[in-house]
Amino acid sequence: MVEPVPSSAAEDEPERPGPDENPEFGKSGRNRRKKPKGQRSFWVELPILIVVALALAFVFQNFFARVYTIPSGSMEATLHGCPGCYGDKVLVDKITYDFTKPSPGDVVVFKGPEAWVEHEAPPDQSSNAVVRFFQNVGSVFGLAPPNEEDFVKRIIALGGQTVQCCDAQNRVLVDGKPLYEPYIHWEDPSVQVQEPFAPVTVPPGDVWVMGDNRNDSCDSRCQGGGGLRGVVPVSDIIGKARVIVLPPSRWGGVSDTNPQTTSPPSSALGMSAPGWQEGAPLGFGAVAAWPVLALGRRFGAGVRRAVKRKR
Repeated sequence: MVEPVPSSAAEDEPERPGPDENPEFGKSGRNRRKKPKGQRSFWVELPILIVVALALAFVFQNFFARVYTIPSGSMEATLHGCPGCYGDKVLVDKITYDFTKPSPGDVVVFKGPEAWVEHEAPPDQSSNAVVRFFQNVGSVFGLAPPNEEDFVKRIIALGGQTVQCCDAQNRVLVDGKPLYEPYIHWEDPSVQVQEPFAPVTVPPGDVWVMGDNRNDSCDSRCQGGGGLRGVVPVSDIIGKARVIVLPPSRWGGVSDTNPQTTSPPSSALGMSAPGWQEGAPLGFGAVAAWPVLALGRRFGAGVRRAVKRKR
């Protein structure tokens, strides 16, 4: 009878690879497991941040708000401006009229209607093609003045209303009622007389605009020869002037007093000025780029973890 050979514990135990044979160890026995990837270096993230900042600035500039320079004195003393001087920088809200309609008293920036600009010289641009390219790019992202032929005036009458000047007290009339205009600026306080004009019924979809510096503003009274050629289509309105952002000495809200009221309103200012700067669009993009990038990185890490779990 053949006896079974007793087993040996050493023979039954599976062989364990030594440090030199273990694929997770190197020749020195050190762990060769891959370390988790760290954050990208600053120089790798910098171009991404720049692209994100520019994209956000583009969105802010074209859909939410934009800073404009007041080029002339036609809106004194509400808005200061003059050729060759440092005019007010005004933040213009571009989304208000997506939800509401323009109202009398709103100070608006608008593209010059065809009748207003048909005899105007084109905006000054460099003769150098490369410089022109960067001017156009800078305008899109808020780094240079816009290249449109834009104007800033105050809405006096809406479509369907009849406007004319003046009554016995030298006041503009809308639908036969005198306007309350505390914002009017007289270059010569001793001569507070407005140039009269015949009644004009504003067509639906248009507005009648005038400058606060009443005797030094070419507006709906004279642009295009005046009359119906001086009205501005609502579709040409870019936005509502909200805040003077520069210079700091003039920080404040832009008055939007309704001139069709018969008594002084309780509040003449729209809103107080925060600490905006001229580069508001680009600043918004730069500030928002960091959290957007951080959220993108966190989202990407979550996706990678989910993919690993499924494997």
